[in-house]
Amino acid sequence: MKAALIQLFSTDDKARNLSHASDMIAEAALGGADIVVLPEMFCCEYRNSSFIANQEPAGGPAWTMLSGAAKKHGVWIIGGTVPESDGGKLYNTSFVFNREGAQAARCRKSHLFDIAVKGGQHFKESDTFTPGDEIVSFETEFGRLGLCICFDMRFPELARIMSLDGAWAVFCPASFNMTTGPAHWEIMFRSRAVESQVYTLGCAPARDENGSYVSYSNSIIVHPWGNVLARAGAEECILYADIDRAEAESIREQLPLMSARRTDMYRLERL
Repeated sequence: MKAALIQLFSTDDKARNLSHASDMIAEAALGGADIVVLPEMFCCEYRNSSFIANQEPAGGPAWTMLSGAAKKHGVWIIGGTVPESDGGKLYNTSFVFNREGAQAARCRKSHLFDIAVKGGQHFKESDTFTPGDEIVSFETEFGRLGLCICFDMRFPELARIMSLDGAWAVFCPASFNMTTGPAHWEIMFRSRAVESQVYTLGCAPARDENGSYVSYSNSIIVHPWGNVLARAGAEECILYADIDRAEAESIREQLPLMSARRTDMYRLERL
C-alpha cells in the first residue's frame, strides 16, 4: 500500500485551505498513492477561536470536498481533522473516506491537548472541544488500519488495542509544537511502532514561523521494527512510502509480543 502524507500550510482562509488541499490530494493520487492523509486542522488555523469560527457538521464543506476528492481520484482519504459540530458540542474529528467517496470511519480526538510547559507551550483544547470516546480502526482492501489524533498518540494503550484488533498500521493527523516536537515527536512514533508492532504514520502541517501556532511539522512514517522510512522537514511537501502488511506480520511472528503478554498480572493491586 502506498501512503502519501500531505504536509501543507493552514491559513485563516478556509476556502483557500480546502482548495489547496484538494489540489495536493490530486497530486498525491497522480503520484500513485492508495491512501492520502492530511494534517490536523488542515482547514483552519490551530487556535480555539478559529475552531469555533470554522466549525461544521458532517456533510459540511470540508467533509464534502474530501468525499468528492476520494471518489474523483479513487483513493482512500484520511481527512486530517476538522472542527466538527454535533448536537451543540464541538469535536476535533477525522473523517475517513473510501475510494467511492463514502465515509468509512470517524475518529474524534479522545485525549484533549491541555498543557502548560514551563517556559514553553501553553494550550487548552478542552476550552473548546468535547473529547471522543471510541478507539477507531477500519477495514480496507489492504487489511485493518488504526486512527488516532495528535495527543492521542502519547497513550500507548490506544495503539496496542488497535493492534490487538487487527490493525497493522496506525495513522495520526497531528500538530506538535516547537516545544514538544523536537523532544518527543520521533521517539513517540518509533515507540508506538515497536511496542505494538505496527507502522506508524504522523501527518503534520507545514511550519509557518509567523502563524498563531507554529507546527513542528516533520511528518513521519515508521516501520514496525522502529526505523524511520520517511520524514519531512518544515516545508510543504508530500511524503510517500510503501508500507506492507506482510512486514508487520513477519515481525509479529519473529517477536511474538502479543502472545507473550501477561494479562493475568497487568493490574494494580493496592497493598
